Amino acid sequence: MRVGARGRRVTVKRRKPASPEAPISRIYEVRNAERLQDLCGPHHRHLQILETKLADFGLRAESQGGGILLIGTAEGVSIAEATLAELERRIRSGTEANDMEVEGAIEAALTPGQTFGGLVGLKKPIKPQTRGQAKYLELLANADNGLVFGVGPAGTGKTFLAVAAGVAELTTGLRQRLIVTRPAVEAGEKLGFLPGTLEEKVDPYMLPIWDALRDLMGQEQMERRMARGEIEVAPLAFMRGRTLKNAFVIVDEAQNTTVAQMKMVLTRLGRDSRMVVTGDPGQVDLPGSQPSGLKHALRILEGVDGIKAHYLTAADVVRHGLVSRIIDAYAAAGEG
Repeated sequence: MRVGARGRRVTVKRRKPASPEAPISRIYEVRNAERLQDLCGPHHRHLQILETKLADFGLRAESQGGGILLIGTAEGVSIAEATLAELERRIRSGTEANDMEVEGAIEAALTPGQTFGGLVGLKKPIKPQTRGQAKYLELLANADNGLVFGVGPAGTGKTFLAVAAGVAELTTGLRQRLIVTRPAVEAGEKLGFLPGTLEEKVDPYMLPIWDALRDLMGQEQMERRMARGEIEVAPLAFMRGRTLKNAFVIVDEAQNTTVAQMKMVLTRLGRDSRMVVTGDPGQVDLPGSQPSGLKHALRILEGVDGIKAHYLTAADVVRHGLVSRIIDAYAAAGEG
């Protein structure tokens, strides 16, 4: 009650504060005892990860006979159920249940419709494991994006997904060639001291590319297309003086290009071609104080029509769960 302007007593009704959403509980049924153990993890570690990641939803997860009891907000329980269903699907397909898969299943549950149908012609479907990867794939699948920069730390899938987009365009006939190149700059080693020709010297640095190609199209098809000249994996020096027509071009480890090398390779782009440039600006191995061509290009090409840049972060790392925490620790220390 308060006194009004003319001295009258005015009764003021106080609005009750909004009460927090009442928690609900549901049981995620698991009939197979061994499967239940895999879902919960050793010492219930997987359930602890689930609780930590969904703490904002007040989630609690407890193993019970025949299932997992989920308590929290309605949305939190629904996300937890979707996570467990995705993790169970991965286990059934032969994937080992570990911390990384649990975190990937949580990301999948938080991003509905993660199965990506924009790339066809691959040996296996592509499933982005994080929202950052899903956005990156959307850019790669859009043929109107003539030049895409995929930037981020190791383990975010930036190179693998770029190769997947290139393989899809090659196998469906949208491009006639797939060309993958990277600078022959290595961390703390000198190519000149290695035996063999230049091709033999740089081949070990191309292993991630070969692995991705085998995974996405199979050994036989990869070798057949290489023999026909449809697939080329070569050091950046081999791009000089060429015009790359009707090709999907990937420039990998681009943080190790000089400014001149980056300008050279970007201007190799010919008619009916696309290019994806991937790299981690925090892992530059150029000698001395040479500026990175990737950093320079990202700065001067920002906003240019037809060019897109997507930045992946530690949250998009899908390797061992420790990797993202290591990346964050180095970033916090100002060392990359």
